[in-house]
Amino acid sequence: MTIERNDIVTEARRWLGTPYVHQASVQGAGADCLGLLRGIWRALYGAEPERVPSYSMDWSEPQGEERMWDAARRNLTAKPPSELAPGDVLLFRMRDGGVAKHVGVVSETGTVPRFIHAYSGHGVVENALSDPWRRRVVACFAFPLEVR
Repeated sequence: MTIERNDIVTEARRWLGTPYVHQASVQGAGADCLGLLRGIWRALYGAEPERVPSYSMDWSEPQGEERMWDAARRNLTAKPPSELAPGDVLLFRMRDGGVAKHVGVVSETGTVPRFIHAYSGHGVVENALSDPWRRRVVACFAFPLEVR
């Protein structure tokens, strides 16, 4: 079976309005940014590709480990952020010197690119990929388009 990029965006939009709940991944009930990504994966591909360890708000910061980035490399396809397409996964570094630990899904490209993410205090929302967000992007990945 083949997954289309618009399938990824459609599934991400189904999560809009889901409240922000740390470590949750249940559409309509609660999700954090990684939980949103996990939920999209389950809806399109079935079982998650690997077990997600418990994580805290400072997840991997003390060790300086890029755990989210490493997991993305194992399960998604890296691509240049300059080749952004709907359905791509963006990794963000939220502060200088910190690890990448925020993730979102590109919903639109063009003159006003947009992305969907779960954001503390806001829930799952769709925002413009404005300059402040764009400056935080450190990696871009594509979901596999073939279901194994």
